Amino acid sequence: MANKLVKMVDTHCSRKGDKEVYRQKDNVTGEWKVFTWNEFREDIRKVACALETLGVKEHENIGVFSANTRHIFITDYALFYNRAVPVHIYATSSREEVRYITEDALLKIVFVGDQAQYDVARKVQKQNPALAQLVIYKDSIKLDDDDTTTMKWEDILKLGESASESSRAEVERRKEAGEETDLCYLIYTSGTTGVSKGVMLDHSNMDEAMERHLERLEGQVHEDQISMNFLPLSHVFECAWCNFCLTKGIRIAVNENAKEISDTLKEVKPDLMCSVPRFWEKVYTGVINKFDSMGWVGRMLLHRAVKIGRLRNLHYRRKGKKATLYVDLQYRLFDKIVFKAIRKAIGMENGKFLPTAGAPLSENIVRFLHCCGINIVMGYGLSETTATVTCFPRKNFKIGSAGTNLPGVQVKIGENEEILVKGKTIMKGYYNKPEDTKAAFTEDGWFRTGDAGYINDDGSLVITDRIKDLFKTSNGKYIAPQALESVLSEDQYIEQVAVIGDQRKYVTAIIIPAFEALKDFAEKKKIQYKTVEELVKNSEVVKMLSERIDELQKDFASWQQIKKFTVLPKAFSMETGELTNTLKVRRSIINKLYKKEIEAMYS
Repeated sequence: MANKLVKMVDTHCSRKGDKEVYRQKDNVTGEWKVFTWNEFREDIRKVACALETLGVKEHENIGVFSANTRHIFITDYALFYNRAVPVHIYATSSREEVRYITEDALLKIVFVGDQAQYDVARKVQKQNPALAQLVIYKDSIKLDDDDTTTMKWEDILKLGESASESSRAEVERRKEAGEETDLCYLIYTSGTTGVSKGVMLDHSNMDEAMERHLERLEGQVHEDQISMNFLPLSHVFECAWCNFCLTKGIRIAVNENAKEISDTLKEVKPDLMCSVPRFWEKVYTGVINKFDSMGWVGRMLLHRAVKIGRLRNLHYRRKGKKATLYVDLQYRLFDKIVFKAIRKAIGMENGKFLPTAGAPLSENIVRFLHCCGINIVMGYGLSETTATVTCFPRKNFKIGSAGTNLPGVQVKIGENEEILVKGKTIMKGYYNKPEDTKAAFTEDGWFRTGDAGYINDDGSLVITDRIKDLFKTSNGKYIAPQALESVLSEDQYIEQVAVIGDQRKYVTAIIIPAFEALKDFAEKKKIQYKTVEELVKNSEVVKMLSERIDELQKDFASWQQIKKFTVLPKAFSMETGELTNTLKVRRSIINKLYKKEIEAMYS
């Protein structure tokens, strides 16, 4: 019997074959091209037959190294047809990361997206002869002169179209022979503290996740909606969400270039989009800056609008109650003159359900967005749990929490306040790492998340920090750095933060400013500077940042507060190793790279 994801394609084709499944912008014309379910299935069949013809075996791992594109959906499902396994690699991965994954997962074939990924893959191929075949999604990629093995996407389609009857029959046999214990995805973790590990999710994990989301989100999402594919498909959150959209029959708009998301949102006006907190931090900062630029009138207008929005959306609507006529009339007025303008400015005028996870987001920003009628749904999950463990319920969600359990998923708190999880969405284990797999589970079968937290009286899960990120000052006080970092990230002048203090006398921080905002500040204050290095060291700039940091952290205990900070002239990046592919801070790397600056704060 075919796996559920495979059967789902035929089910949708039988009832809505000529309806849209996804769309993607043409890079040449700038027009959005719509593809139907029938076209999707036909492309899957062609690629599946081509892969069988190329010698892909059942249960073989195949790499997908690309930015978001509709071709990834086709590739994934063509592999499912063959009972083979997609191994998604972040498009921003370094050569060393790609080399490690290709060797660890024994990849012989890798699909690549654009020129940057091709160039990296070719260098890896020269290091790893076992990587025998590359397939490029874009015809515009310039191949190396000595490259005799790489195939183009169109060639794959042609190969599948002309496949032999025996090849077609074999694909059909594999498709029908699929079992729920077959590996569905091999997803490599971002590796904030060590070597990346391949998380083995089988079809039963993904099937369970789909069923439980259909149950939990009943009445909150609908088949006639459209979802924006923004996060990388190599991220388990986006991967699982897009499979949910396909399962539900929700259309997907593929955003290929993350830098163009602002324009893409305004063009598509999606109903749904999963994202990470950093996106909403930037939205919040942009809105505050806009109203600040209008002077006291703008600030007063926004303050009053948010006050009414809080009453209507958080005091009444969140609790399933109907607002009073007085509040409702005022809300309609402010929605018309303030909130609709905000939602339109970010392309979210149709936004209905906007799941957000991956890192902390300050309570202040969550409240603000809900006041504006932007329904972000905070949640918590990991690659090892097929994404969602908890999320905001439809009513009575607790701001400051990550929501309540997904049906069928159990959560409890273990030693050292570690969050433990059990359920059918939990991974089979780590690929080629039996010892790591054993260490990831308690003796009675609970998965150790590595995150610390607690459960509220109403059953909501509150995340305090990664256990490995928690540190203790030399005075014996525990510090949760992410809590401080998320609050400081609200500020319009702060782009990135890394809190320091393990076994130190007090807490310090490395600050990456929002450079454009800082330049505007310098212009208003008539601060003279020649370089960014000179600007970040300016005494007036440092004084301004110090005052804002003090205000932001005033609700923290004195021993939790940042006493000194250093402002850097260059942002943290993935290329230099300071950030993972999911934009999480690698503290060990930052401590190593900025040892001199850190020591100076304690001298």
